[in-house]
Amino acid sequence: MFADYAKIYLRAGNGGNGIVAYRREKYEPMGGPAGGDGGNGADIVMEVDEGLNTLMDFKYQRHFKAEHGEAGMNSNKHGKSRSPMILKVPPGTVVKNEETDEVIADLVEHGQQAVIAKGGQGGRGNSRFVSSRNTAPDYAEGGEPGEELNVVLELKLMADVGLIGFPSVGKSTLLSRVSRATPKIASYPFTTIQPNLGVVIQGDKSFVMADLPGLIEGAAEGTGLGIQFLRHVERTKVLVHVIDIAETEYRDAVEDYRIIRKELKEYNEKLLNRPEIIALNKIELLENRENIERFKREVETDSKIIEISAVTGDGINELNYAIIDALENYVPEEEEVEVDRDVRVVYRHEKQERPFEIKRGMDGKFEIHGDEIETLFMRTDFSRDAAVRRFARQMRSMGIDDALREKGIQSGDIVRIKDFEFEFIE
Repeated sequence: MFADYAKIYLRAGNGGNGIVAYRREKYEPMGGPAGGDGGNGADIVMEVDEGLNTLMDFKYQRHFKAEHGEAGMNSNKHGKSRSPMILKVPPGTVVKNEETDEVIADLVEHGQQAVIAKGGQGGRGNSRFVSSRNTAPDYAEGGEPGEELNVVLELKLMADVGLIGFPSVGKSTLLSRVSRATPKIASYPFTTIQPNLGVVIQGDKSFVMADLPGLIEGAAEGTGLGIQFLRHVERTKVLVHVIDIAETEYRDAVEDYRIIRKELKEYNEKLLNRPEIIALNKIELLENRENIERFKREVETDSKIIEISAVTGDGINELNYAIIDALENYVPEEEEVEVDRDVRVVYRHEKQERPFEIKRGMDGKFEIHGDEIETLFMRTDFSRDAAVRRFARQMRSMGIDDALREKGIQSGDIVRIKDFEFEFIE
């Protein structure tokens, strides 16, 4: 089965906690701090596998949770860091943050990897905090939480050539004629409800052709197969616009062409600059050339127009050679980046730090938000007085105390960080 869209939940592993420990040797009962660091949590990484061509696996499993890092141990032994969780995806997969719609990674090459959710860093043990002023620290850091997010996966087919046109114009028949692909063919609209791929061999040349689901008016707004179809057009280098020149479905061939071009423009205007070949199909059904001459007369285009019959094979060789010529002269658009096939590209999504923010809650309490302060909070062991005092010093050094005073806080007012509340005391 084919799937080109999926929503999944990812949670990277938390870092292991650092620990508070001391050496207990025979002649050194208080031999100094010896708490080890926690291990790092596992990242969640997506990797391209050219053997895949669908996102169907993500339809059955939608939640992925990576392993947490191990906690530190005595004698300065560090906890074990976890290996990344690798999720295999087909070439052409775009990964987006569901909440922000930001593109995290665009995966196109076999073996290419992207860190989608980063595992938490392990906390430091108490031996890491030894100083001349504090030779026996009584606190350690907790592990950093792993990133968690909902992501959207979109598959955009990696085809050289895309067949576009209204339903029932003969795209599937054309693909089956020029390749060994076996798309569903029938005499009613929307027999193709998912893209079909075929490899076309012409002489010593070859290319990949995609039979894409038929467009209708309003597709750019989601009518019919809408965006499901248009998503795949973006990847193709050359568009072959198939026209039912015999007008067997009682539609006007000229109007069909104009509607499809309009939908491409509304979805992504840059698609109008993509090399295009117009294939006037079903010429075997014409009694005269009136429709052909009218189309050429009324359609203003610089695109090459080729008369074909996908049923009898007339004009197919000419079409294939025109496609090969267009591919050989294809120049990527400015925003496209050619990927060096000898280099594995790694996209890394890093959460951008933001300054802390203070606001009053509906209950009048002062709420502190911000990645850095929330991370410090999560890594603090509030069961230890020394750790609490250290957290208070960190808040002061960040300027949070002064910012609270500017907001009008008074001694005894309540401050909230995440779900933790404490009293502000001058």
